Amino acid sequence: MAMSQNYNFDEVSYTPRHTTFKLIAPDDVKHVVLSLYTKGDEATDKKPLATKQMKHVGKNLWSVTVRGNLIGRFYTFNIGKGETPGVFAKAVGVNGRRGAVINMKRTDPEGWSSDHILSYASTPNSTSNSTPSSTPNSCLQTPNYTALTVYEMHFRDFSIARNVNLDPKEFFVKRQSTKYPGKFLALTEPWAINYLKNLGVGAVHILPSFDYASVDETKLDKPQYNWGYDPLNYNVPEGSYSTDPYDPATRIREFKEMVAALHKAGIRVILDVVYNHTFDLDKSNFQRTWPNAYYRFTADGKPSNGSGCGNETASDHAVMRQFMLQSVKYWAQEYHIDGFRFDLMGVHDIETMNEIRRELTAVNPNIFIYGEGWSAGQCAYPTEQLAVKANISRLPGIAAFCDDLRDALRGPFSDDHQGAFLAGLAGSEESLKAGITGMTSHPQVDYTKVNYSKEPWATEPTQCINYVSCHDDLCLVDRLKASVPGITTDELIRLDELAQTVVFTSQGVPFMLSGEEMLRDKKGVHNSFNSPDSINELNWNNPLRYPQVLSYYKNLIALRNHHPAFRLGKTQLVQKHLEFLPTADCLVAYRLKDHAGGDAWNDIIVIFNANKAARQVTVPQGTYTVVCKDGQIDEGGLETVSGTQVTVQPQSALILHN
Repeated sequence: MAMSQNYNFDEVSYTPRHTTFKLIAPDDVKHVVLSLYTKGDEATDKKPLATKQMKHVGKNLWSVTVRGNLIGRFYTFNIGKGETPGVFAKAVGVNGRRGAVINMKRTDPEGWSSDHILSYASTPNSTSNSTPSSTPNSCLQTPNYTALTVYEMHFRDFSIARNVNLDPKEFFVKRQSTKYPGKFLALTEPWAINYLKNLGVGAVHILPSFDYASVDETKLDKPQYNWGYDPLNYNVPEGSYSTDPYDPATRIREFKEMVAALHKAGIRVILDVVYNHTFDLDKSNFQRTWPNAYYRFTADGKPSNGSGCGNETASDHAVMRQFMLQSVKYWAQEYHIDGFRFDLMGVHDIETMNEIRRELTAVNPNIFIYGEGWSAGQCAYPTEQLAVKANISRLPGIAAFCDDLRDALRGPFSDDHQGAFLAGLAGSEESLKAGITGMTSHPQVDYTKVNYSKEPWATEPTQCINYVSCHDDLCLVDRLKASVPGITTDELIRLDELAQTVVFTSQGVPFMLSGEEMLRDKKGVHNSFNSPDSINELNWNNPLRYPQVLSYYKNLIALRNHHPAFRLGKTQLVQKHLEFLPTADCLVAYRLKDHAGGDAWNDIIVIFNANKAARQVTVPQGTYTVVCKDGQIDEGGLETVSGTQVTVQPQSALILHN
């Protein structure tokens, strides 16, 4: 397939007088049929209202114009492989099997024209925490993404339990239930907005919200759950998260209302995108419009399975590359999306990801891009040309998840019961140090002792996503229970807070799973992608049980937000201002010196002690104000200490400054 060919995936052009339908399909197809329907539900409307033969009008391009006002009609294409809404449907009927003709302008909520992707402060190390604004394209240089706190969430997890057993003393907001459990609109409600604002997060990373295949939108009265990593229609919001999946405009309008509400609160919206595979291969929209063009195959002709889901898309093919480019640009321009998290980014080739970065920068330089720097299996493409973690230095402006820091804290992904630093096991200290620098080059980090990466993989700390848990693994509480034998509740709280203190005081971009701030657990389920609400839902009574944990998280996020020393954004600044103190078993300490990043504090000492006993640590001579100690954070100061020796309590962090 020639890489030079350009493809325009705009399949439906509506006017009140006529609508033109276009489809990218092979030149040698004998017939391409457009079918029009009255309803979007194929189960109740089997007979087409009309069928039209499409004409071959250019290389790999078929078209037909239908007269009349087609608003409210539904359509499918068929090249002989089965009916499909095409690969770039922007509106669909229930369950996404038919495209819909709508006027997209009528899906804009009130005030949408003044809503924009949020911008960062104009200087990379502003002490203002890169306060977001509504001004489009206001930042001419690469933003300091380390100013973000990313909060990963699933609509249903976050809101489904807001209707039951709420205590009137709930932390942050008064007793409020939701009108929209499990829906986009839940995030427009005051209780949700106030909670996120008070917690201090800068962005919500929403799990896949495009139209996915595993939830039957005609049976929402029956228990169904999925994370959504099974793409059906990439450019339409998921119907089960809307109040009416039968009305094509509702899901679009409500998604925009959600984005607008979060933007108004100064919170960015990051979309989890899954371009690396489809729900299946043979029945996918890709395969039904141009067989084999969008996928990779092995030398023996079988589908490659780098995704671990039975198929693997081919970003290196012109048609798939340009589909991805146009898709992310569409979400950014039509829905004002602030960032994209690429599922299994290591399946995609470097050239495509760099082109995506260039195209999105042209749309708005504030758009953040990051992804998983690995695949789930062997790809039918050379690893040295894929966007894996080891190649991040060749992907400027794109970040990857840091499993080095994650597993140094809690233990390897491959064994839930094996602990590491948090379990009081020595040997992960150098890996922690690497993560603290944002996986950048630092003279005091010996990469030969780092767990997975034997050399720095991030050119700048803005390319490193630091985290300790996310959706597709044991959540932090469950991991601690599995890896620390006989753990008590008090110990669980100490280690939970210690883990996140490492994440939020490290250079790089901090990332957390929703509910960790309230000691969320998923009853030990590792992969809860289709588990019921009883496993996945947030328990909104937990903040009452553990108010000190939520308070700690809030104060920890505020500490990072208020102090640019923790978010320097440039490797040169990290090398200049971050100095490690002598390390011992299960103890890592460092100093951020000389008003790092323009911080009001001169020297900041940060110490992590995972031992079950207190430890003495030598620090530079001085008088210090303690702001974090033994499960408490107070930027105004908890106490004052002087001299060269400080004591760090067991399984906790100590932060002090002068």
